[in-house]
Amino acid sequence: MSSKKRILIVVMDGLGDRGCEELGGLTPLQATETPNLDWFTKHGTAGTCDTVAPGVRPGSDTSHLSILGYDPLREYTGRGPFEAAGIGLIGRPGDVAFRCNFSTCDDSLRITDRRAGRVDKPDTEELLSALDGMEIDGAEALVRAGTEHRAALILRGEGLDARVTDADPHEEGPILQSRGRVPEAERTARILNEFVRRSYGAMRDHPVNRRRIAEGKPPANVLVPRGAGEFPHIRPFPEIHGMSAACVAGVGMIKGICGVCGLDVLDLPPECTGGAGSDFSAKMRAAMAALERYDFVLMNCKAPDVAGHDRDPRLKCDVISRLDEMAGVLREGFPPDLVVAFTADHSTPCSLGDHSGDPVPIAIYTPGNVMDDASVFSESGCAHGRIGRIAGRQIVPICMDLADRVEKFGA
Repeated sequence: MSSKKRILIVVMDGLGDRGCEELGGLTPLQATETPNLDWFTKHGTAGTCDTVAPGVRPGSDTSHLSILGYDPLREYTGRGPFEAAGIGLIGRPGDVAFRCNFSTCDDSLRITDRRAGRVDKPDTEELLSALDGMEIDGAEALVRAGTEHRAALILRGEGLDARVTDADPHEEGPILQSRGRVPEAERTARILNEFVRRSYGAMRDHPVNRRRIAEGKPPANVLVPRGAGEFPHIRPFPEIHGMSAACVAGVGMIKGICGVCGLDVLDLPPECTGGAGSDFSAKMRAAMAALERYDFVLMNCKAPDVAGHDRDPRLKCDVISRLDEMAGVLREGFPPDLVVAFTADHSTPCSLGDHSGDPVPIAIYTPGNVMDDASVFSESGCAHGRIGRIAGRQIVPICMDLADRVEKFGA
């Protein structure tokens, strides 16, 4: 039997926070009892982590790239490619990808509902059948439906350039004319603008929208793109590290990042969603089952981020309690040949309602590691650990060393 250990990285999305007035100045982590996360902290080694760099407010996309060991400042090309990959639209190098909303607009292309009444499948899939494969000035448009009102668009063809502005105004009002940020991108902007116009022409009188109007619902009559990015040339994670690798996540973008990086994206039970009500313990059991087949598993739990964006510290405390129960599932059945890291991709302070550049806690445990002075899993508690303050890109190398998977450097 190989002496090499397996690795599990548990990313609790948006877990970090700042002091909350409703919690007497404590963060939700400080205000919540977490006996299982504390056990891993006390018996492991801990520290804090700037997933991208100190003071940088990371997105979930850039931070997960970093946690997987990539340099997001070099590899990140925009959110569009990862959103597209997350719903199964895998591009090629040179493709330009966009996030899209199904929206409601009038004949002057003025948006009156950015989410078209939160239209969802199967309506969106039927509507997109009228757009998929459209050709515009030598470029092919590939589209796929996401969850609710979301979709992804890929433009494929020679000479495309992702340096274009959004057509999405990000609020109700006139749809914007995309522009090239550089002269080389002007053709791509023209193609994008023509796609938006044609999407309205194809969906305006579609039978799905005639039915929706008859039912008193807003029509989903235009597709509005934003977040352009070129599909990146990323060397696969398993090739870099010599490990089979999988992703356990319910959020499309996280699945997309992992898929682009070469991780196998696993199907999950229906109770394992990306929302606040997700069954974290079931997700942990799915991750543990995956470790029977893979050397490396990245697991994402989105719910703390949802609570932070909702500015709801009490909800975040409840989520943290359930995350601790999840950690208890792993603690109870912990394999002796496993290295686990508990961390977050970024902080989402409830007082801010958005991501911040605050460092996040990290605790790493495997039997026989060196214990340190940290004993509480929190922003301040983990700061007592011997790991110190690290960058997200250092997590995989540290875990690989503890898993006895690194070659000696030097004689």
